[in-house]
Amino acid sequence: MARITLKDVSEAAGVGTATVERVLNGRGGVRPTTAEKVLLAAKRLGYRRALPDTHRGILRIEVILVRPETSFYSRLNHAFERIAALLDKSITVHRTFARENDPVEFAHYIAHPKAHRSALIVVAPDHPDVVQSVRAAADLGIPVVQIMTRPAPELPYVGIDNYAAGRTAGLFMAHMLSGKAGSFVALCHSGAYENHRERVRGFSDYLAAHEDRRQSFTEVMFDFDDEMKTMELLSGALARDPEIIGVYSAGGDNRAVASVLRQPGRRPVVWVGHELTEQTRSALADGTMSIVIDQAPEVQARRSIDLTLSQLGLIEVETAAEPVRFLTVTAENL
Repeated sequence: MARITLKDVSEAAGVGTATVERVLNGRGGVRPTTAEKVLLAAKRLGYRRALPDTHRGILRIEVILVRPETSFYSRLNHAFERIAALLDKSITVHRTFARENDPVEFAHYIAHPKAHRSALIVVAPDHPDVVQSVRAAADLGIPVVQIMTRPAPELPYVGIDNYAAGRTAGLFMAHMLSGKAGSFVALCHSGAYENHRERVRGFSDYLAAHEDRRQSFTEVMFDFDDEMKTMELLSGALARDPEIIGVYSAGGDNRAVASVLRQPGRRPVVWVGHELTEQTRSALADGTMSIVIDQAPEVQARRSIDLTLSQLGLIEVETAAEPVRFLTVTAENL
């Protein structure tokens, strides 16, 4: 292979050789965006020379997450942290938590980052302002990857097939309660996320396609992953309808659901939910919960970083296009 020269890098970056020399030797006096172009060009060409510490973290991948208090996003955040520690020192993965209940502020943050970003990985609520800002970021020419939920279907997405996850929940529910009369209810965060809507749609569609006239899917409750609201809604539903035999929690409200279903004298139901956490492990182990559908956040983090680095031209790894495989966990395979 021919040796890569400063001229090769300058032509690839669209800048002069003097600028390339300043960047690669850490002499300063070059705008960060220009330095980023030079470093990307050098890496894409396979320029082997060690780069100066002055460019540590200049290639900035921003990850915008929500709800740091939840087990799932805590797992996802820690996965990104572990991956970041193994990357080239010129690459930094900056993790930010945004307020999902303020879509205008969320959109403003995407549109006006506090620092230059080379790429964006985002959990985006399905709100017009947020979706527009995500598309605008992609229009700037940087890699944009949606993770967990896909409100802009034309942009790259890393996550499970949420519709299939919902249908899987329906399949297990129908088979475990085959021949038993009663009703099913579902809980999810809200209609703000495409992934939750798809899970509930898949659950409903499966039950409709495998109709048992003795059973019915009667209610979807929005709890915003608020424990008190979840307990209030589910307790109210169980009190109103003594025929409830199945509960599907499509969001992250598992602690509250377990608390309600463990109440003394509560009639048993089949409960299918998402995310393997300490709470769901305990609920599976004691029989309160029947099945957990886990969407492997560690795999999602790794794949989204690989896809981003590939789009930046920094690695030549073919990233799987199909959805991340979700896992089904019972008390027998904890």
